[in-house]
Amino acid sequence: MKCKSSLMASTAVAFSIVAGAAFADDHATHPVTGELLAADQTFTYRDLDESPSIDPGMVEDSAGGDIVRDLFEGLLNQDADGNIIPGVAESYEVSEDLLTYTFTLRDAKWSNGDPVLASDFVYAWRRAASPELASPYSWFLELMAIENVSEVIAGDMPTDALGISAPDDKTVVVKITQPLPYFPQMLTHYTTFPVPEQVVEELGSDWTKPGNMVSNGAYILTEHVPQEKLVRERNEMYWDNENTIIEKVVSLVINDEDTALTRFLAGELDRTDIPAGQFPSLQAQYPEDVMSVPNACSYYYTFNLTDTTNPALLDVNVRQALSLAIDRDIIVHNVLAGGQKPAYTFTHWATAGFETPETPISTMTQAERNEKAVELMEAAGYGSDNPLSLDLIYNSSASHESVAVAISQMWKQTLGVETTLGNEEWQVFLETRGNQDYQVARAGWCADYNEASTFLDLMQSESGYNDAKYASAEYDALMADAKTSDNPQAAYTAAEQLIAQDVPIIPIYHYAADKMLRHNVKGWPYNNFQQNWYARDLYIVAE
Repeated sequence: MKCKSSLMASTAVAFSIVAGAAFADDHATHPVTGELLAADQTFTYRDLDESPSIDPGMVEDSAGGDIVRDLFEGLLNQDADGNIIPGVAESYEVSEDLLTYTFTLRDAKWSNGDPVLASDFVYAWRRAASPELASPYSWFLELMAIENVSEVIAGDMPTDALGISAPDDKTVVVKITQPLPYFPQMLTHYTTFPVPEQVVEELGSDWTKPGNMVSNGAYILTEHVPQEKLVRERNEMYWDNENTIIEKVVSLVINDEDTALTRFLAGELDRTDIPAGQFPSLQAQYPEDVMSVPNACSYYYTFNLTDTTNPALLDVNVRQALSLAIDRDIIVHNVLAGGQKPAYTFTHWATAGFETPETPISTMTQAERNEKAVELMEAAGYGSDNPLSLDLIYNSSASHESVAVAISQMWKQTLGVETTLGNEEWQVFLETRGNQDYQVARAGWCADYNEASTFLDLMQSESGYNDAKYASAEYDALMADAKTSDNPQAAYTAAEQLIAQDVPIIPIYHYAADKMLRHNVKGWPYNNFQQNWYARDLYIVAE
């Protein structure tokens, strides 16, 4: 059975549309809502750290993804509710066996005026899968089950063997090896975005610099000062430019949450993070500027399970004890207080179609957990007469520090554990964790698509972000079974229970997007569970 998705809606307005705004009585108004627009359509927001890359084939963090979604556009997009809508592909068809997707492209252009061609997607996907690029997200292409992807990534087959082709300039054909009901969702991910072959091949790594970058999204890169700011401005060549209202987007790197909040309250920022513990007071003082909605991310601590770790962490009793001794209610209600929920599973509780299973730890009181933790630690040979010493690292952030301090105190009070805390700048931290040069490390994972496998696939043996290096044949088999099951919940339940048993990671809390967002910024996708936002959908009303 074939299914088809296409963009067929259009809106007629009774006044002229100029640069995304309708003009009536000499005042700029929103073309649909009629709201009076602010004269300055610049959206300025805070990022904690500089992203390692803004190359679609190399991005690996959520902040970088926010930038790349403005600069580039893939086959499909998300709307404000997280539903799939057309992007560069105005329609697609799926074969009866659900293994072949055929996308028809619209008339879109690169920022230099060249047409966006089907071959641009083919080049981008082959590049992302190539051993030469060594993309940190090449494993995502494997999760997409693209034909021959594992062999291409391993270098056993040439990149042109990858299951994507362009029979003509307007048609992209993708072949996958097993039906994936969430496959279209995966195409909103930045790893699948097109890149301009001629520019990339000519300029190499310099192609992502201002003045060099050619992009196909609603914005172009105009300024980038590393560790300070990144600016993108309207792309006049974007196919839907006339319906874009925000003229400029500025992301500022501000490492300190309190400093960022001060700048928000001074009117310098339109969005920033809420410092740990300040949500209740800020909500009372600035109710129109505070938001908190479920966000598809899980906060956890990961253990190094390789031979470079503290040997004590190779004992599952120790790992279970450390997990049990964390009072997650105190973390979410006292330390953070921003709408987060305690996590006893890796998968976020609000993930579509996921039924959160019970685990032994989730059914216990904290007193029972502490008692069991002491018992397990003593069984491992540690106690007041032989205290365990650990190193815990996190990326520089006052909130991460607050959580780490609280947890180290819990470990000390309940188990006598001596914890040495260390913080690192984001890019260094990612390398430290990825090289297994740590004992215990803070981690967070945000869903690449709204389905439980986006979390649980992370713990597979070959996952690119399995920084614990957890290896379980049983776990791998469960996740393989889930891919071919009509109802994967049973496999997901067993996988979560196996994580709870083996404790390669400690789930701590499930995120909420608790932010300060200026009340005159409209169009924010509050109901998008992944909080994937596109600046082209935002606008600022006059006050």
